[in-house]
Amino acid sequence: GMTPPSGATLAAAPPAYSGGTCPTFKVGSNKIKSGGAEREFILVLPKTFDPSKTYPVIFLWHWLKGSASKFLTRGEIQSAVDQQDFIAVLPEKKGDIKFKIPIANTEVDFPWPFMTSPVVSDARMQEEFKFFDDMLACVSAQYKVDKECVSSAGVSAGALFTVQLAQARSQYLSSFISLSGGIGSQAGGFSSNGLIRGWKSPTRKLPGLVLWGGAEDSCVLLNFETASKELEKKLTSDGHFFVECIHDCKHGEPPVTPPAGQSRYAPIWDFAFSHPYWMKEGASPYQVKGWPSSVISWCGIGAGSATQRSGKCGDPSCPI
Repeated sequence: GMTPPSGATLAAAPPAYSGGTCPTFKVGSNKIKSGGAEREFILVLPKTFDPSKTYPVIFLWHWLKGSASKFLTRGEIQSAVDQQDFIAVLPEKKGDIKFKIPIANTEVDFPWPFMTSPVVSDARMQEEFKFFDDMLACVSAQYKVDKECVSSAGVSAGALFTVQLAQARSQYLSSFISLSGGIGSQAGGFSSNGLIRGWKSPTRKLPGLVLWGGAEDSCVLLNFETASKELEKKLTSDGHFFVECIHDCKHGEPPVTPPAGQSRYAPIWDFAFSHPYWMKEGASPYQVKGWPSSVISWCGIGAGSATQRSGKCGDPSCPI
């Protein structure tokens, strides 16, 4: 990675593993004891992996009814890792968060904790933050990780959790990426996403990318435009740098057209690599050179800056 300027604030050293001695990981599916349970994740290394080199890491949290392996495939993560030279960690859900939707009488199995108490307890939130700590601890113990470039990205339910993780673990995370995520409004009620946890200002103003699919980006009684705009309000008032991206494909896959020969979401992962931890709080290279709009034209810097995309879309993919 880039060399931090002298006097810059650096990321905290990786946490200690809560389970004692780290297991040895391999490329592909791995198990780790965390929070009293056996948890799983997929580890992706570049094909040209060099153990003497230091690599950035991105944690990728999957969507409702998704899985780590689905994210690996649909996100073209192996190609991304090969081309952009990073380590990807794709956590697998525990599968213990059941929520009965009022009205519809349907039970939903949420993959990650992001809901308010009593649906999800504070202890359950802490358990998942510890799962992140344990993966980071043991991946860092086995491989040379650039601790100044550890980012978290999530899709839908995974994005709602990523935003909570960003608040709780800003000592480790250099940036976060919310793809149809956000926070709840404490006004309460379904219309304001009152079931989603809100915002507790993180100790560091880490940069974010906030993306959603327009006013009709909804799933399971949650509206992701409302949730994303609520998040933007807090990021703005707290002085975080963020990029806003608005497409027109509702709760569908972001219609990113990457530069020729690059993986599907390469420009989104670039956001993480452009924002090392030691960068001044609230600052970004994009403030100087502008957002690379030739890559994604429907993004801008700050709330209300994006010109919503208009084009062809795949199917909206709310799985309920």
